[in-house]
Amino acid sequence: MTQLYKLTDKDDRTQGGCQWGPGVEHSGTGEGELCGPGWIHAYEHPLLAILHNPIHANFDPTTMHLWECEGEISKRDGQIKCGCKTLRTIREMPVPAVTLEQRVKYAILCALKVNTDAGFSAWAAAWLSGQDRTGQSAERMAWAARAAADAARAAEEAADAAEAARSALAAAWAAADAADAAAWARAARAAAEAAARALLAARAAEEAARAARDRRKHHPRGYAEVEKRGWQ
Repeated sequence: MTQLYKLTDKDDRTQGGCQWGPGVEHSGTGEGELCGPGWIHAYEHPLLAILHNPIHANFDPTTMHLWECEGEISKRDGQIKCGCKTLRTIREMPVPAVTLEQRVKYAILCALKVNTDAGFSAWAAAWLSGQDRTGQSAERMAWAARAAADAARAAEEAADAAEAARSALAAAWAAADAADAAAWARAARAAAEAAARALLAARAAEEAARAARDRRKHHPRGYAEVEKRGWQ
């Protein structure tokens, strides 16, 4: 058996009302994707559970419980979470305290795994070393990441580059948010939010253009007639 860790809500429940507690064991079929009913989720380190809670279970961090578990890992999602056919919760343990600075550092280090852009790498190195954690530089990085994401999205074959740009945007936004006590942090946060809205608008425009092309292609009067007369 492997020592693992699992988060629950304040009532020791997970998705679908699954009840956990000392010595409680649940099993899945061991079939299908990791995020399906065939697997019981767990983490290999308490900090992985805490840091990824917002994008996985999203339990209330002020009331959630952390459990030491045991099970055999049969499936993995990279280095983030794992799946067991059977998992048993052994005992509840204290939830580690993670500071905002530590969360930002983790976000930047994750982004560096997929984003090799020289500008982003230089900014990330300066932030991690403490040399430059100003809101101005974080704001510039957020806008640069948004521009890179827009350019990557324009070419469908550049999906990997788009993912890297989005991770850089998220890391830059987190860095700006870390300085919330300073006045410039509000401006940096607003810029990052504007970048996110622009990203969504660009996606909507791309979908609208694709839909328009499909309508012209399948119009009963034919493409040439539609172009000549306009939509009827």
